[in-house]
Amino acid sequence: MANLEAMATQLESFGVWQFTDGQSSAQAREMAQRIESLGYSALWIPEAVGRHAFVNSTNLLGATEHLIVATGIAGIYNRHPGVMMMGATELDELSDGRFLLGLGVSHAPIVSGLRGLAYDKPLSAMRTYLTQMAEAPIMIPGGQMPPVVLAALGPKMLDLAAAETVGAHPYWTTPEHTAQAREIMGDDAWLCVEQKCVLTTDRQVAHESANDQLSIYISLPNYRNNWLRLGFTDEEIDGREPRFLDAVVAWGDEDAIAARLQEHRDAGASHVCIQAVDPSGEQSMPDWRLLEAFAPADR
Repeated sequence: MANLEAMATQLESFGVWQFTDGQSSAQAREMAQRIESLGYSALWIPEAVGRHAFVNSTNLLGATEHLIVATGIAGIYNRHPGVMMMGATELDELSDGRFLLGLGVSHAPIVSGLRGLAYDKPLSAMRTYLTQMAEAPIMIPGGQMPPVVLAALGPKMLDLAAAETVGAHPYWTTPEHTAQAREIMGDDAWLCVEQKCVLTTDRQVAHESANDQLSIYISLPNYRNNWLRLGFTDEEIDGREPRFLDAVVAWGDEDAIAARLQEHRDAGASHVCIQAVDPSGEQSMPDWRLLEAFAPADR
């Protein structure tokens, strides 16, 4: 296992969460370098139907010197457990311990609808996958498995994350969920939460940005079930009501956004990764104004 203490310490400062599917490989490298120069601790990248999590990570790790690159997340249905273990271990070696493996069960519409694979019950599928990963032989000299976190929202998956990995990476959540997750997982687990932020004081613009972000997620059961657990109604979710939008997307001036990020920390987050949503509607790149405003190097 990589140096957990050193990585945990680095993750105490803000990270960045960003899609790279709309970027060229060269643009992604330049983005990672700029994020690193601003002092952010980590860059979290997703995997859906665009870039391959491990190839993308190799590109970004090769372009940086200190930045942690984390998958947020790599889907377990995309790779055999042994292949996942091989790739993650090699990335740990290539990066001198700067790779963090986030795993998730993805969603039935992607796994079954697009891949044509059977989508099993999330909890049992992840538990079995982790067991098979642990049993997989690895023949990389000096190779170590990097830290693993799980995409976890519900209590049972959070329990599994705390018991079998270093922690969890919740997505599309609120500080209230962060507090619940910390209580479930205990004090020692890593809790790496994502928060979407829009740097604008115009509520209409902020809500339009939130709606753009929600369009591909609102019908996915894993997220919807979590929002319902948090006390939102189907009517609020489907209607994109202000109470719901204001809860899942932080917006306002720098002070307002800083307050939301601090709420996550106060609720028990060990790491907060900022998804800097550009209010202009540009989605291929983060809003650099926001990332510059919250740059750890300047704080």
